[in-house]
Amino acid sequence: MIPNLRGHTAVITGAGSGIGQGVALAFAAEGMTLALCDIRAEALEETLALVTARGAQAIAVPMDVSDPASVAQAAARISAELGDIHVLCNNAGIAMHGVPVAEVTEENWDWVIGVNVRGVINGVHAFLPLLQLHGGPAHIVNTASIGGFQVNAGFRTGPYSMTKYAVVALSEALEQELAGTSVGVSVLAPAAVATGIFRSARARPERLGPGQDNPTQLALEELITDGWAPERVGRRVAHAIRTGEFYVFTHVAMQIPVEQRHARIQQGFARAALWSAANP
Repeated sequence: MIPNLRGHTAVITGAGSGIGQGVALAFAAEGMTLALCDIRAEALEETLALVTARGAQAIAVPMDVSDPASVAQAAARISAELGDIHVLCNNAGIAMHGVPVAEVTEENWDWVIGVNVRGVINGVHAFLPLLQLHGGPAHIVNTASIGGFQVNAGFRTGPYSMTKYAVVALSEALEQELAGTSVGVSVLAPAAVATGIFRSARARPERLGPGQDNPTQLALEELITDGWAPERVGRRVAHAIRTGEFYVFTHVAMQIPVEQRHARIQQGFARAALWSAANP
């Protein structure tokens, strides 16, 4: 929890577009200093221009979140140039919708796990010691998804949701481990946000070879054009940091499928109780 964000420094991964850019704009309005990170250098420059136009002090730092060496190098540079770091937003992520689990290639498993899971792990490893170094209030926000709480059968989100479930679990563990310290934790779980996430191939690391977004995934863009504006999500994140929220949801309507999933879990326990009673 950081009640007043003004004057604090934030690191945002995936800041070149989408939710990352929205968070950067919201943080700029809060008077924060920003380290903007993304694998796409040109996209970073666009966000840098937007936040500096709002009066924010900011630097653009190219980073491949799936590469621990790249993240460590960026952390060293940011610390050297901006000093104390107070907020880390592990936001970079890619989509992998519309592909059955059994059809995902080894290269694409490496990609989606590398960015969505290892990216968060790498961010925590590189930046948590820096958040703890100054001893003042600090906060980590890990971007999961509503897909980290339920799997949408209609969109075949299995590979994506698997990684986002991992982000939720990692964040829950991190919150437990940091309880009572100066570092707070939040996990962001948005639903439909008007971003370009379904065009994730543009952010594929060169070492994994060329990629192409599948037609089913690209068709889903129409479903999010009327979604939340990324900067609205950014304001939601800022509020969560100020108030110390852990689960940070956006779309209240998504409570229904999450409750349906939990009802199935409860039914599973009820059946287990019946079986145990009949089979002592």
